Amino acid sequence: MDYRELYKTAQQIIQNAYAPYSNFKVGAALLTKSGEVFTGVNVENSAYGATICAEQTALVKAASEGYREFDAIAVASSGGEVSPCGICRQFLFEFGDDIKVITGEDEDHIKVTQIKDLLPNGFRLK
Repeated sequence: MDYRELYKTAQQIIQNAYAPYSNFKVGAALLTKSGEVFTGVNVENSAYGATICAEQTALVKAASEGYREFDAIAVASSGGEVSPCGICRQFLFEFGDDIKVITGEDEDHIKVTQIKDLLPNGFRLK
């Protein structure tokens, strides 16, 4: 799957987001190194700290199925271009500093950045 298709997958899943408080819906599509794709959306909660980002949802789904090696994650939103928050950057970094992060206004205007460039001082306890 190329990064444009991955981004389109993230855009398509946005409709499943649960964002009744912010109305800011986010979709993510995570590509494993072996070619599987896991999607995720943000799920808000009245207790804002319990809200889960789309990137975390996709990563947890993949990890719970035994996947640990990822090539890229595409992130799209209902409000235009979006980049992973700080917690999501660290969450991604946990699985590798070479994961590509695909963002953009739409599938024709994507940007590709490595997670280590978005989180230059990321860490692992290992």
